[in-house]
Amino acid sequence: MCGIFAYKGKRENASEIVIEGLKHLEYRGYDSWGIAYKSKAGIVVEKRVGKIGELDLNTIQLPTSNTAMGHSRWATHGTVTEENAHPHFNEDQSIVVVHNGIVENFQELKNKLIKNGHTFKSETDTEVIAHLIEDYMEVGFENAFKQALKELKGRFAILAMHRDEDKLMAARRGSPLIVGKGKSEYFIASDIPAFLEYSREVMYIDDNQMVVLNDTPKFYNIETGEKITKRIVEIGWNAEMAEKGEHPHFMIKEIKEQKDTIARAINQNEKDIMKVANEINNAFGTYLIGCGTAGKVCLAASYAFSEIAKKHVNPVVGSEFPSYKHFIKKGSLVIAVSQSGETADTLEAIEVAKQKGAKVISIVNVEGSTMDRESDFSINIKAGPEKAVASTKATTAQLAILTLLAYACVDRLKEGRKLLIETASKINDMLNPRYEQHIEKLAEKLRGHESMYVIGRAMNYAMALESAIKLQEVSYIHAEGFAGGELKHGPIALISKGTPCIALVANDETKQDILSNAIEIKSRGGYIIGVSPENHEIFDYWLRVPDAGNASPIVNIIPVQILAYKLAVMKQNNPDMPRNLAKSVTVK
Repeated sequence: MCGIFAYKGKRENASEIVIEGLKHLEYRGYDSWGIAYKSKAGIVVEKRVGKIGELDLNTIQLPTSNTAMGHSRWATHGTVTEENAHPHFNEDQSIVVVHNGIVENFQELKNKLIKNGHTFKSETDTEVIAHLIEDYMEVGFENAFKQALKELKGRFAILAMHRDEDKLMAARRGSPLIVGKGKSEYFIASDIPAFLEYSREVMYIDDNQMVVLNDTPKFYNIETGEKITKRIVEIGWNAEMAEKGEHPHFMIKEIKEQKDTIARAINQNEKDIMKVANEINNAFGTYLIGCGTAGKVCLAASYAFSEIAKKHVNPVVGSEFPSYKHFIKKGSLVIAVSQSGETADTLEAIEVAKQKGAKVISIVNVEGSTMDRESDFSINIKAGPEKAVASTKATTAQLAILTLLAYACVDRLKEGRKLLIETASKINDMLNPRYEQHIEKLAEKLRGHESMYVIGRAMNYAMALESAIKLQEVSYIHAEGFAGGELKHGPIALISKGTPCIALVANDETKQDILSNAIEIKSRGGYIIGVSPENHEIFDYWLRVPDAGNASPIVNIIPVQILAYKLAVMKQNNPDMPRNLAKSVTVK
């Protein structure tokens, strides 16, 4: 959530670079934005409420500057106003800060600062940081920054700049922050795509670390002051991968990329896959943890491990995992699933697992992310940048990796790989303009409905839950997913004449049962949309999918992704940036 971007180098259009960088971070979700840049007159701040993508640079005077920083804010403390937008000054405007996260003890600090004579201009917790640094300035800017950080409670990423110092300073605890290295220039951002057009060489700031950025970056441990040496990591993504290209939105681009990303996901080193499979086989209890869509992937994978490997694994929502800590011990295995590798609740779950002596393996899309670095071992899903808030290609790549691991657990890795390669090929055939038009016609029929329901069984029960998330996220239609067998235990009371219900059908032992559940809904007036390899007479509308066996969750979710996208566009919603949501939930 929120976005940070900064530039320090020899270019003289630092402010424009920062504005463009913030535009690349729009997918993270925000409601206001602002920049601060060095000028001969001191530090200048510009703030706006609304979208930075709508900014006409001709409306802002941006003088020459080679040091600037910016922020896109998601309101937490304080309403959405220019006063509350970042950056924030201290009183004499010598110190300016931007901040992601929440200062949990901000009220206590604010009360202390007010007693010391400070006055505040905003309602935010962030402004406290600028005043706190000022209070320690007698020991110099660098040390004042360190001292202020030690007083903050909670997760944060912070940038600070001083009017009289030719440096930028940044620090993090739990919220992502990355340094990009260019030619005689440096960038600091919340996410790599922000500076991909300038640099693919990065240095990661770890928890409780800070960087002083002058001619060269110097990294320190916040608590001890010890200097840290950082290795430079080269990113495999390029700028084109992070752009929409010919597509109107990132979401549809990323949906269509699934024909390639599934094949990339399973193109893993066989030794790495077998290493993780052996860890699962030898673990004293295996837990799959994830939040939101990743949580539904974990649930689907628990069925896959049961069906394929005859093995019990425990799917747990990341935010609920601390309640399971009493079962975790040395010998337990935690597999964390996340697109960004920065999900706050999942990172907290990892912390709990490590405290109890468990081994941690992560399945992530961002190499070098916090989750990647905090894990004992990790598998990169290789999906490339995913910028739409609603996850699509990362979801199916995660499903592919976990399905592959289930096969590997019973020495059937080649069989699993063959199934998934064939599935990727079938998806390539499925994703064509006529199929998209067929789903668009369905969207026209559904756009006026206020509620929709999705049913499935076994692995496709998890995808029913994920389908509901997709529809909720971008179409803003009330959608719920149910296990088909649960209908008579309450949900069927919601069905009335014309109620749309999507039935996710796999060509397996659950087929007859889920079709019977669909008949129950239809007999009460429901409108049945079948997602299935075969047409059935009970379907009012059929969305054909390939017969993919144990990979059915992968193929069954894709038409629902397209449907959600089409509904969003028809209702004039922005499918890339749904209201009230952010791509990476980096605060609890």
